[in-house]
Amino acid sequence: MEPSEYWLPRLLLQRGLGIIYLMAFLVALNQFRPLCGEKGLLPAPQYMQLVPFRSAPSIFYLFPHDRAFRLFAWLGTGLALLAVTGLSEQFGTAASMLVWFLLWALYLSYVNIGQEFYAFGWESLLLECGFLAIFLGPTHVEPPVAIVWLYRWVLFRVMFGAGLIKLRGDPCWRDLSCLDYHFETQPMPNPASRFFHLLPAWLRRMGVAFNHLAELVMPVFYLAPQPMALAAGTVSAFFLFSIIVSGNFAWLNWLAFILCCSTVSGTLGIAGLQPPPLTPPPPLFAVACWGVVLLVAVRSIRPVLNMISPAQIMNTSFDPFHLVNTYGAFGSITRERYEIVVEGAVDGATGWKEYEFRGKPGDARRLPPIIAPYHLRLDWLMWFAAMPSRTRPLWFIHFLAKLLQGDRQVLGLLKTNPFSDTPPLKVRARYYRYHFTDREEYRRTGRRWHRELLGEYLPEVSLSSPSFRKILQTYGLD
Repeated sequence: MEPSEYWLPRLLLQRGLGIIYLMAFLVALNQFRPLCGEKGLLPAPQYMQLVPFRSAPSIFYLFPHDRAFRLFAWLGTGLALLAVTGLSEQFGTAASMLVWFLLWALYLSYVNIGQEFYAFGWESLLLECGFLAIFLGPTHVEPPVAIVWLYRWVLFRVMFGAGLIKLRGDPCWRDLSCLDYHFETQPMPNPASRFFHLLPAWLRRMGVAFNHLAELVMPVFYLAPQPMALAAGTVSAFFLFSIIVSGNFAWLNWLAFILCCSTVSGTLGIAGLQPPPLTPPPPLFAVACWGVVLLVAVRSIRPVLNMISPAQIMNTSFDPFHLVNTYGAFGSITRERYEIVVEGAVDGATGWKEYEFRGKPGDARRLPPIIAPYHLRLDWLMWFAAMPSRTRPLWFIHFLAKLLQGDRQVLGLLKTNPFSDTPPLKVRARYYRYHFTDREEYRRTGRRWHRELLGEYLPEVSLSSPSFRKILQTYGLD
């Protein structure tokens, strides 16, 4: 197939990746300092003192300060805008490669020191796709066919890995009942999640069957000739769109949707499109592209061995540069939704007021927001912290201390601050079970959630509590 036939998938991949990078750097701009800044919930400067550079390559080993965290987030945002608009591709091969390299290197710098707040599979996925984008080439140069095919290889591992982890995991994937729970218990529901949860049981089971079709059958055809590859990519894109409209999963499914664009090569004639005049790539660029193919082939050995292993693990990077990773999602499904509700008070026994988070459920009447592809990192970790098997994480203890101190940066991560004039004297965390209300209860009460108090997640504490201060001092968080 002629390289010009890959002009359209390259265009779609570059613009799509630019949008995802833009979201990622806006998240870093707004959230990295309160989460991982010098006085964040998990301070990155302390982390870098304990972890050597070779284990977590990051430019911030040279600049471990809030000013640099903010400056490079702005720089990444600007570079992402160049990619979204296509200006990154207008000034030759070297300029194109430089923009995409800087995007990859800067975002890698945040991920490698972001600790728990950046320990998500879509971080590695963005870095892997972003690294390949360095070698896609500018608009006027023939697209490197092999690099576009590597994107199909990434898509295959994302989808097939997710399908295998489900078959090997929770029995509800095999008896087709997982969607009886998923829409209600997923990390961050959106306005449509309750609608999907209340669908008839037979339709939810068809949804699980479609999941298996999209993740276990369609990936085999990504590497097939046209039109089979396009058909498989289209089915997968439709499946990913259904996930996008039913929940907030940051940019995971958005990026996988963009990867489906790699299957449209060879369809320019069908679409009635003509590529612009293209010139052959510079010899060194062509050699570099084949070097990347060889690198990915070698680096793929461990992810493939993991994927076919009965002890498959998901969302793991095998090197500090996140070049070739293993993926998977929802190998197990939680049956009950638990939420931590944080409250503060200005006196001892009365006047407790709730802090409302931007994304996660709190107020039972509140309509869940649409967040994705933007990522609310604190809200996501609150979902993990609420799991019954999890211990109280250190960052949560620090979070309560920041509320008692009235820390503006941390309070900026929340939707509401009920103590805008002066910080509370005490805070506590209560533990609830949440269920979507049915249609009759919603009409009667106006509540979208029914919540049941189970007990205390963390008893009330204050900055004068000896045990609380001892914990903060032990970890250098006071």
